[in-house]
Amino acid sequence: MKQHLTDSAYALGWGLVKRLPERAAQRLFERIADQAWKKRGKGVLRLEANLSRVVPDAGPERLAELSRAGMRSYMRYWLESFRLPTWSPERVRASFDPKDVHRVDEGMAAGKGVVLALPHLANWDLAGAWIAERGYPFTTVAERLKPEKLFDRFVAYRESLGMEVLAHEGGAAGAFGTMARRLRSGKLVCLVADRDLSRNGVEVTFFGEATRMPAGPAMLALQTGAPLLPVTLHYDERPVMRGRVHPAVEVPAEGTRAEKIAAMTQSMADTFASGIAEHPEDWHMLQRLWLADLSASPESSRTETS
Repeated sequence: MKQHLTDSAYALGWGLVKRLPERAAQRLFERIADQAWKKRGKGVLRLEANLSRVVPDAGPERLAELSRAGMRSYMRYWLESFRLPTWSPERVRASFDPKDVHRVDEGMAAGKGVVLALPHLANWDLAGAWIAERGYPFTTVAERLKPEKLFDRFVAYRESLGMEVLAHEGGAAGAFGTMARRLRSGKLVCLVADRDLSRNGVEVTFFGEATRMPAGPAMLALQTGAPLLPVTLHYDERPVMRGRVHPAVEVPAEGTRAEKIAAMTQSMADTFASGIAEHPEDWHMLQRLWLADLSASPESSRTETS
């Protein structure tokens, strides 16, 4: 029953929200964000706990301000996601203003493909729609959600934006092979990569504490020769989102394959941390992330939607 209600809620969002007048929809989602924040539920408390690592000198009032802004940012993501399928190509192009996108163009022109890795900042779906509109349809991975109908809705939604979506299941060996083939044919791969869903990722230091991040981005770059470009995003005044394509992660000249992957994943994590620290209110991490928290009380990732 719970899974059916979840699927019905998302169906209602994609069906109803996109038909509301834009300003009315914005007000509605801001109210939803504020009400969720006032209830101080599990997600809000976890967001504040995560933000306390990002902004360690913040007191309770500052953390509360950040978490309220964070919930508004999170609901802005959902509002845009529900409405994105109705946006014109011109609206998509005008809604994202990234710096240094020439790094993507240069990487694609080299013919080896490009791996873009992003944290859960602002609206990664909008960034994906924008890069597809630029002429780079791409391949990504999504966790297989329950119920199956909900996963199918997300696949259909993201495919409508120009993405090829592969299901992440277990070790995702099949998805990895497909992405490697896409890169070798000069295509683009985009991965949201600040949270390890497999629990078998690479251990990194993130804001001074240990966590794990997926090895996939570094493994793909190392195996195919494609550059690994971290990307960070943040919201600006409506309707614009901004971002930056960072320099390619360096491939170590020496070391074993595992050591190179670990070093590259740490470098990616450091770049993510710089973007999150600049705009902590736009980091949508409402789940446990650091190993100390996971070992204390592991949480299921079955409602993860990226």
